[in-house]
Amino acid sequence: MLYFSRWKTISIWAVVLLAVLFALPNIYPQKLLSALPDWVPKKQLTLGLDLQGGSHILLKIDASDLIKERLNSARDEIRVQLRDAKIGYTGLSGTAKAVQVRIRDASQIDAAKQALKSLTDPVSSGMFTGGSVSEMTMDEPEPGLLRFTLTDEGIKYRTSAALSQSIEVVGRRVNELGTTEPIVQRQGDDRILVQVPGLQDPQRLKDILGQTAKLTFQMVDQSVPVQEAVNGHVPPGDTIMYSKDDPPVPYLIENRVIVSGENLVDAQATFDQRTNEPVVSFRFDSKGATRFGQATQQNVGKLFAIILDNHVISAPQIREPILGGTGQISGNFTAQSANDLAVLLRAGALPATLTVVEERTVGPGLGQDSIQAGKLSAIVGSILVVLFMAVAYGRLGWIANIALAANVAMIIAVLTLVGATLTLPGIAGIVLTIGMAVDSNVLIYERIREERREGRSIVQSLDAGFSRALATIVDSNLTTLIAAVVLFFLGSGPVRGFAVTLAIGIITTLFTAFTLTRWLTAQWFRRWRPKEIPKGYIRLVPEVTRIPFMRVRIQAFFLSVMLCVASVALVFTHGFNLGIDFTGGTLIEVRAKSGVADVGDIRSRLSKIGVGEVQVQGFGDHSDALIRIGVLPDSGENAGDTVVQKAQASLASDYDIRRTELVGPTVSKELAWTAILGTLAAMGGILIYVWIRFEWQFAIGAITSTVNDIILTLGFLSITGLQFDLSTVAAILTIVGYSLNDTVVIYDRVRENLRRFKKMPLGQLLDLSDNEMLARTVMTSVTTFLALLALYLLGGEVIRSFVASMLFGVCIGTLSSIFIAAPVLIFFHLRPVTQKEMIAAENAAHQLPAK
Repeated sequence: MLYFSRWKTISIWAVVLLAVLFALPNIYPQKLLSALPDWVPKKQLTLGLDLQGGSHILLKIDASDLIKERLNSARDEIRVQLRDAKIGYTGLSGTAKAVQVRIRDASQIDAAKQALKSLTDPVSSGMFTGGSVSEMTMDEPEPGLLRFTLTDEGIKYRTSAALSQSIEVVGRRVNELGTTEPIVQRQGDDRILVQVPGLQDPQRLKDILGQTAKLTFQMVDQSVPVQEAVNGHVPPGDTIMYSKDDPPVPYLIENRVIVSGENLVDAQATFDQRTNEPVVSFRFDSKGATRFGQATQQNVGKLFAIILDNHVISAPQIREPILGGTGQISGNFTAQSANDLAVLLRAGALPATLTVVEERTVGPGLGQDSIQAGKLSAIVGSILVVLFMAVAYGRLGWIANIALAANVAMIIAVLTLVGATLTLPGIAGIVLTIGMAVDSNVLIYERIREERREGRSIVQSLDAGFSRALATIVDSNLTTLIAAVVLFFLGSGPVRGFAVTLAIGIITTLFTAFTLTRWLTAQWFRRWRPKEIPKGYIRLVPEVTRIPFMRVRIQAFFLSVMLCVASVALVFTHGFNLGIDFTGGTLIEVRAKSGVADVGDIRSRLSKIGVGEVQVQGFGDHSDALIRIGVLPDSGENAGDTVVQKAQASLASDYDIRRTELVGPTVSKELAWTAILGTLAAMGGILIYVWIRFEWQFAIGAITSTVNDIILTLGFLSITGLQFDLSTVAAILTIVGYSLNDTVVIYDRVRENLRRFKKMPLGQLLDLSDNEMLARTVMTSVTTFLALLALYLLGGEVIRSFVASMLFGVCIGTLSSIFIAAPVLIFFHLRPVTQKEMIAAENAAHQLPAK
């Protein structure tokens, strides 16, 4: 144990020094980094939107647009094909997913089917196994009536193709805004995730992403007075469209498109040289220039309309032919609106409407506050843990603190190298790791002290302490790792950030505990040649305890069952304070520009604009308020975005918008279902692992204890009214991991004692195991509690519910490991015993072997 070869020593310190080297850029100012040599690492952590501000927007493609467009094109194709084939028809119409036509002459039905065969021909598609898919099927419900129906595969194909095209268009639009490192990626079958960190104007981003941007140049029909058309006399082949003026101006537009936005090759925001007003200059490709030139030659003196998304931007008069393929669009633009239109035109049109179904926007001011709160809580939590370890273990405590510092450096370095995003829950994960990482050292140190009490030499005690604690540490940490993995795959956004940080922390903890801590302990022993193991300055639990835990197991079970029943009753009668993640709706955090946030005034303003049920409460500072707006009955997916715009407009004069969260009804249901699946998957994975590593009784005991912790935590959330959202689910899964961590540590000692004391009554053996691990259980719980307490008091309001749940879970998990998990082994007869032996075990439960 005391010997480390040179290559091992070099390898250990090389890893630590590299971690420090890659972590250091995160504390350097940017100016200093640019002045350092090129070989020095300069990459910094990517901060999440909740730390640096920005927008997370989930867009859903409107499949109904695609269906409508495909049916329209099918009708046009049927009309053209039948006319070309000189086949008489009538009743050409469409339904929800089908279009039908009646052939007048029965003798021409076969010819009509042949002419329209192209509608049902397969189209090439690499995403399907066969390489092609039939978009439409044809049937004949009655003689002469041909019906063409869109297939599910065809709709899926159209949606997938439109989604791929939309991702390209959205990516070009976002990149045109000049933001740094935006993320645009596919999510599921019909959604696009857009994350833009550091964005100062999220509303502008939504405006740009929400427009289809279908640009067309069409002639204005001046043969009929427009008012006559508005009154109901619309000539065939014409459509009434309105301008965006206030009030809107109607125009009678010919349906024939002269040129579309597909023929544009460039668009730039400029200024009109005569009026100095902002305009958009455009340039066509050769095909567009030819068609535009011909149209303007043939229609000199007439009006032509520039139309964007079925709204007339402007309708100038053609004074002379425009043959150069260039022109400009004017229409009461501001400099920004002209630039935004140019961005839309350059990026191209979306194939279908995109609806905002989820939005999480954090202003830069709140992001800075979150960074400061996260740093402060991490520093204070670290100081508390460091001081506690130093006081509890003396010099060995300082060794643990050095390993802890290296552990944190490695977490930050790994996060930096893999390009992971650090979120506020991610900082919570680091703080939790600080508390839990100490557990490995506590296990080792308590085992060293135990071996020393049994009469072994210091060298033997040190060696046994590290080697015998290995299996326990691996088992306990792997249970938490399972929970972290489930969180990553089933979580979203900040929850994933927490899972990544926690998982990395577990891996680095295992490394530091069995390499760096061991190396430092060996060097300490060689240098100082101590006569005794350092005892520290305080001892929370006596070295030897003989508490008869099993004698009160019935009472403990009864109390636990009663509390669980009460918790379930609370959940069904009182319910939860569900966040918008599960109910849908809008959450807006505001800060008064001056003075105190007037909750009554905010509620009054929002009630007047009719945004639905409004809840307003104080939040954090007296100048802050939290607004929650429910989902209106029978509202569509895009209703929430309208609510946000109305609310922001109503409050903008007196309040700064610091944070906005919008979750549509469909997304909220999916998040709720994912949360349930995540919890069940985590428990299932842990159950299988414990079953494999131990015996089935241990697995049942671990799950029983965990279910007890979950039910009591749910009761705690219900009675306190803390907000129940995705971060709370993350907290519950972390409690599952922590509780099982504690339970597995005790079970590992039970398994060891089963091999050592083959004839000891089970109750007495369980008491012995609980008492032997009591010091470690208490010490670990205290360090984790201290780290979480700092996060609760100083981490800010945003994660207070998250941390409060974990604080409660740490306390409950510690108690259940002792009073629930261990006694369950008796009920399930871990070691077969007779009735006589059970009575003897009851009487001797308090008589533990002396240590």
